[in-house]
Amino acid sequence: MTDEYDHILRPFRNKIDSLDDQITELLVEREMIIREVSDIKYEKNVPAILQDRVDEVRNRATAQSILAGSNGQYIKEIYTKIIEVSCDLENQIFDEKNNNEKKNL
Repeated sequence: MTDEYDHILRPFRNKIDSLDDQITELLVEREMIIREVSDIKYEKNVPAILQDRVDEVRNRATAQSILAGSNGQYIKEIYTKIIEVSCDLENQIFDEKNNNEKKNL
């Protein structure tokens, strides 16, 4: 069955693959920025997770997706996961920095 529909689906799969490549590049860039921000937050004694900002990011992405023609739920769910993983990364960075400081005492 896959071979039967491959020629029909291939152009769409190619478009999705191209979009996935772009999304991956952007997510890597986002991760690098999160790492920089985490360093600054740690140095300035700012909590890793700021719930107001978390809500702002998710709500902004959801609203933007609605303006682009989505019902919003798809992007809201994706951004909920992106934010969760990002917060986990920030907490991990904070934990690593705290452990390093303890070792240096």
